[in-house]
Amino acid sequence: MKRLIERSRSVGEVLRWVTQNPGKVSASHYPIALHKLGQLLQQQPGLPAGAGDGRGPAGQVLEQPEFHALCQAIVSGCAKFDNFSIVNCLYAAAALGLPGESPLVRVLEDESRSRLGRFNQKDVSMVFSSEANNKALEAIFSSQLFYENRQERFIRSMAEWLPRKAENLTPYTMALIAKYVARHRLREPRLLDTIANFLLKRGEQLDSKVIQKLVFPFSRMNYRPSNHGELFPKLEAILEQKAGSSPLATVNILMSMFQLSHFPQTVLHQVFSPAFITNVMSSPYALIVRRYLSLLDAAVELEFREYSGPRLDPRYRVLMFEHALTADEANRKYSYKGLVAEALRQLVGEECYRQDEVLPPGYCTDFLLWINRSGTVLPLSRVPAASKASLAMSPTTMSLRSSVLALTSDLQDFAPFAPEMPSSPPAPRESSRAGRVVLSVNDKWHYCQNSDILVGSRAMRDRHLRLLGYCLVQLPYTELEKVSGIEEAKHYLRQKL
Repeated sequence: MKRLIERSRSVGEVLRWVTQNPGKVSASHYPIALHKLGQLLQQQPGLPAGAGDGRGPAGQVLEQPEFHALCQAIVSGCAKFDNFSIVNCLYAAAALGLPGESPLVRVLEDESRSRLGRFNQKDVSMVFSSEANNKALEAIFSSQLFYENRQERFIRSMAEWLPRKAENLTPYTMALIAKYVARHRLREPRLLDTIANFLLKRGEQLDSKVIQKLVFPFSRMNYRPSNHGELFPKLEAILEQKAGSSPLATVNILMSMFQLSHFPQTVLHQVFSPAFITNVMSSPYALIVRRYLSLLDAAVELEFREYSGPRLDPRYRVLMFEHALTADEANRKYSYKGLVAEALRQLVGEECYRQDEVLPPGYCTDFLLWINRSGTVLPLSRVPAASKASLAMSPTTMSLRSSVLALTSDLQDFAPFAPEMPSSPPAPRESSRAGRVVLSVNDKWHYCQNSDILVGSRAMRDRHLRLLGYCLVQLPYTELEKVSGIEEAKHYLRQKL
């Protein structure tokens, strides 16, 4: 039966073999039939992908009774299929172009989800490493099921063969791979360098929206590709030419480069120019661009002092984020922040810290405390009003540099160690200094996968907070997962503080 299906010369012939000989068809024959149908449809002259009813090449056969019978046979029997056949049917259906809402795809995906814990990922790797072409890879990485679940065996295998086959892939396929790598925080140098080499060779032919997708994994994984000495200057040259064609993509690419501590001066001249600002402020994505430009402007102030070009008009400065990140909110139940919060409350009292405080230029901090040089945590109610106003002041009314200077000045004259006693001698000036401390709960998703390296956005946040004068105390999940109970957590925090 396998040979008969593979030798078929038409769609009708495949369907006849499968539907008219049910007793001779096994589970392994169904994915072969779906793959063969896809191949035959692509070979039909003058039939581009997506022709017919707009549902891709499968749209040509969807209405045939024999095809309905084939789908129904798979739907009825898939619960009894082995894992290998389920996976092959799912990806064959995706490659064929069946819509995600079709009954066949829905049933296969539901069956796959129920078996995820029992899947042999080596099967997936073997099947698709031997079919690593544009169509197969697009089918894999376009599948929501695959995208949502990290397939480590497959990724290790792909790191071996992707460099050899990357030259023949389309930008769309490579962008899908880059999205998957970034989504699962895969700091795999061979994959990242392959994307970088692809970008170096094809960069001039790509529009900014594709480039931003290919660049993002580098900043996400806090990874400078091995060819960055060539790649970064080339990206600068491309951005100079295309900066205005897609402003949001341009700003996203700049953000990725800034997270890697690379500051393209000539491009900054363009994005901070009145013409660029006027263009983006009248666009539908004005607010998000303002947020990114505000953060870029802050990064220039903190890390690129030698820059002397135009800057963002203070009228347009806003906080990058106004509350905790979406990822942190979504993963709150898996975070150690709740444990730390309760231990901190018992250790120093609620009046001595703030949780989820957003600090200019828009970084959300887990816990903010004020501690004097002797190690005493100070009640926030006793922070001078001027200091609290400086801390909360928007970037639109105070520059970062002046904010730091004002806070430092206030802290040097601040001595709230005990209630003021007229008979007490004044405290020495040196001992009166207090420091602003950020407790940073670094959960698992703040790191690259299987690594102790923080993702790029988190690493840049930490750099900037230090440059703004904050003392960062890191609480990595690898340490917190060893803490058992509130008393141990309090002991752990006491040592850290």
